[in-house]
Amino acid sequence: MRVGAFILAAQFPGQGQGEALHRAVRSAELAEQAGLDEVWLAEHHFVPYGVCPQATTLAALLLGRTRRIGVGTAVSVLPTQHPVALGEQAALLHLTSEGRFTLGVGRGGPWVDLEVFGAGLDAYDRGFPESLDLLLRWLREPRVGASGERYAFREVAVVPRPSEALTDPDDPDGLTAGPPVVVACTSPSSVKLAAARGLPMLLGMHCGDEEKAEMVALWRASALGAGRDPVEVAAAEHVSAGVVQIADDRAAAVESLTKAMPGWLRQGLGAHVTVDGRYRAMRDPLAYTELLCALHPVGPPERCADRLAQTAERTGIRRFALLVEGSGDLAATEENVRRLGAEVLPQLA
Repeated sequence: MRVGAFILAAQFPGQGQGEALHRAVRSAELAEQAGLDEVWLAEHHFVPYGVCPQATTLAALLLGRTRRIGVGTAVSVLPTQHPVALGEQAALLHLTSEGRFTLGVGRGGPWVDLEVFGAGLDAYDRGFPESLDLLLRWLREPRVGASGERYAFREVAVVPRPSEALTDPDDPDGLTAGPPVVVACTSPSSVKLAAARGLPMLLGMHCGDEEKAEMVALWRASALGAGRDPVEVAAAEHVSAGVVQIADDRAAAVESLTKAMPGWLRQGLGAHVTVDGRYRAMRDPLAYTELLCALHPVGPPERCADRLAQTAERTGIRRFALLVEGSGDLAATEENVRRLGAEVLPQLA
């Protein structure tokens, strides 16, 4: 089982943006010290839900400050970025970190970001498959050209090429495949898109075990139906996002989250603006917090370990990205990360 920290750089009410970013960086550094396997970095624009606007930039900082832990994006929003530019960044991080970087990509939402970055609503509504395929070609081929609806350019060399260089003579396959790619999936269509390309899924923290198990089953059926290698399908490492809050008793852990998260969710989710004025219903912040507490490892260490083991058994997913900053407090977040490593991980070995 691989357990990682999910870091949004969330700006809670009354906090500054620098404070949120400091907590994010500190959480990642402590995650390595605590023995966690990975950290996953979110990306948002113009909203206090998360104040990291470029997950690959923060990943570069953290890869430089750490030596062992994996660092991934959860996710880099593909419609607002050029696939080649993102591919170049991913290749650079993959090679310079000796394979510790994972690129998570997603479609994002119909937000004003599409207007600001000049992508347009079509990039969200229709353009994701083309962007994803161009990105994958960049990560896997020595030369790439494009003749699609959105991207068209003459063939150019891929530099740096992520599928070669810096391989260990004693482990010649170590870096030859390029950086791993995962896709955020929230609907059957996105599950099928990822499956057809053999890409593992990142499943959101709003989903329970039953829904995640159904998405994994659909992914497997779709991947096999698309002719993917059964061995490859069986070995896919999907990622389950969730929340973790550790305390000596469940009531204390739930109280930490229900005191802090609703204000952050109300402020952060409420700040999203759609590009075309369409109405987007917002979850009730308290009800959503209570749902997350019910779905995920929140409570004493034994309960948290049992909850993760149950999810693994029910879904087949053994890789977790757990939001550690739900209390909104730096000291409490640090303690949460330490206890996750010292008191939960040993029970999962």
